Amino acid sequence: MGLTTLGVIGGAGWLGRALLRPALADGVVQEDALVISSRRGRAEGFEAWPGVRFTNGNAALAAAADIVLLSVRPQDLDAIRLDLSGKLVISVMAMVTSAELASRFRTRRVIRAMPNACAEKRLSFTPWFASQDATAEDCLFTERFFASSGEALRVGSEAELNYFTALTGSGPAFLAAFADAMIRSAVADGGIAPATAERAVRRLFLGGSTLIAEAEQTPAEIVETFVSYAGTTAAGLETMAAADIRTPIAKGLRAAAERAAAGHARRTT
Repeated sequence: MGLTTLGVIGGAGWLGRALLRPALADGVVQEDALVISSRRGRAEGFEAWPGVRFTNGNAALAAAADIVLLSVRPQDLDAIRLDLSGKLVISVMAMVTSAELASRFRTRRVIRAMPNACAEKRLSFTPWFASQDATAEDCLFTERFFASSGEALRVGSEAELNYFTALTGSGPAFLAAFADAMIRSAVADGGIAPATAERAVRRLFLGGSTLIAEAEQTPAEIVETFVSYAGTTAAGLETMAAADIRTPIAKGLRAAAERAAAGHARRTT
């Protein structure tokens, strides 16, 4: 492909490792063509690939790389001052637009992607958006890279990406919040021991997620199937519907998407 060396700023963090390890294992990135920068100048989790290079200097990384992946917190971006002219910049940061990245790093080839925590298990859904000047090679590399840690999907606008930031980027945390509510209810209302409740709910979410992912029915159709049985599940679902469970979920997604769209002006946390 022409795109030979990948440099990852923040590659020692959990997300950087979660994305890079599958890409290395699948051969999408060659170990001798990967440079990772971190404050310590090294990172754990890459022992299987001794050819990976490490540095604590972002300038050295930029000089060696054709592609630079930014895997840092948005609030840490101001500390990164590099001229990446002529290089492809891939960002996995929320709240930082492609226009801002292009201006800051002096490149017109920018791709934004939003993986989630499931990348560690190769189960991320990663939407990505390419600037107009990103090449076909840039896009092919991006698709292959993020497909290594799950499923990748190119979207047509940053507005879509912002909503996906809430829907799938934040989604695992929202599911965890729902699971926590179920555990607390089991303990308070069912008298179940906390450890047992947690064990049961973890297994429920694993099995339920697999069912939803593999079923031919849509989630709405699955719900309707259980409602039609008119049993205990229907009683719970009907009570949740009567309590308007959809509204707080929609409000939460909307708040996260609006935060993602707010950009640099609101990057405070």
